[in-house]
Amino acid sequence: MGKEDNPYTGRTKDFLGEELRRRRQAKGLSQRELGNKMFISGGYLGQIEVGTRRLTADIAQRLDEELNTDGFFERLANAMKKSNHTAYFEETAELETLATAICDYACVFVPGLFQTEDYIRALVRSTYPTAPPEKLDNAVKSRVERQSLLKNPERPDMWVILHETVLRTVVGGPAVMGEQLRRIAEIVRAHRSVVQVVPFSAGAHGCMGGLVSLMSFDDAPDVVYTEAALSGQLLDDPALVATHRKAYDHARAVALSPEASLKLIESVAEEFEQCAEKQT
Repeated sequence: MGKEDNPYTGRTKDFLGEELRRRRQAKGLSQRELGNKMFISGGYLGQIEVGTRRLTADIAQRLDEELNTDGFFERLANAMKKSNHTAYFEETAELETLATAICDYACVFVPGLFQTEDYIRALVRSTYPTAPPEKLDNAVKSRVERQSLLKNPERPDMWVILHETVLRTVVGGPAVMGEQLRRIAEIVRAHRSVVQVVPFSAGAHGCMGGLVSLMSFDDAPDVVYTEAALSGQLLDDPALVATHRKAYDHARAVALSPEASLKLIESVAEEFEQCAEKQT
């Protein structure tokens, strides 16, 4: 087989999109018509065709069923799997690189884009107490690679809301927490993100319950990613995205101002640093 006949040369996403488009059109189906058969939006299908959305195993299986392609798309989806992220987070990690704006809310742990290496190690170790060192190394590597997004001073536009619990929950000990909170303060002072803190005194609000990440794009609909312990879900239903957006706005309304939030973050960091000094 010559190189020009090999479907896995060049940009695999381009090949995938062209194959999907060609086989869909051969069946006489529009994106909307095929999407309706698969219970997804035509827009979502179009994003797969142009390579802005990843082909998941579930979608690949349904494409094979509807287009009668004898497992072609499922095999291609498996060939494209290279991510170090957990399966439920793979597509979200990819979408982060395409987003023009990301709005995060975290109620227990620091969001991954802001985590220090020691914080990541302690967090993964607490979740997987018997994990081998290479698992911790892979977790650190994948999250540090994600943080390259912050090197661009303008994109994505970042807005992060942290519940005060995030500042007070000790992950890895006082020294690790002091360094972690200083990292957040550095990001804020570098004007790379706006960060607000919802204090304990604010009481209940709409975003309570887990991590929420709202992402916006230049030429695609907004999506929202929600995460709980050991599970996550990416949602693109417009009504659900709008509901999460409203809840996020309510959380922002009860949060401290960015200036007061930074002052609190640095104050708690100092408390942890003083505690760490006493332990040495």
